[in-house]
Amino acid sequence: MTEQKKTRRQLLEEFVAKEPNDAFTRYGLALECSNSGDAPNADLHFRELLQRNIEYVPGYLMYAQFLAKQSRTEEARAVLNTGITVAARKGDAHARSEMEAFFSELS
Repeated sequence: MTEQKKTRRQLLEEFVAKEPNDAFTRYGLALECSNSGDAPNADLHFRELLQRNIEYVPGYLMYAQFLAKQSRTEEARAVLNTGITVAARKGDAHARSEMEAFFSELS
């Protein structure tokens, strides 16, 4: 019997289980959950990503966009506020301006 090929999500879940603090892998898993319509797990992994890796700037914009799609605008604004602060502290002007633009769209 041959082993069934694992899905991208299954591979990411395995990687996250081995390295729960790896920001890039958890970010990928959150996006995979979001793209497949699994909102509860996407939310879980975005929150876990930003709790474990507060300096991971890309996570803020993507999480805010996810929240906005879920009609959770106030939460999206809060995530963006934090993300803008982190991006400014890290000197990431591009990410900061993207988050500021998205924040303006939500207002």
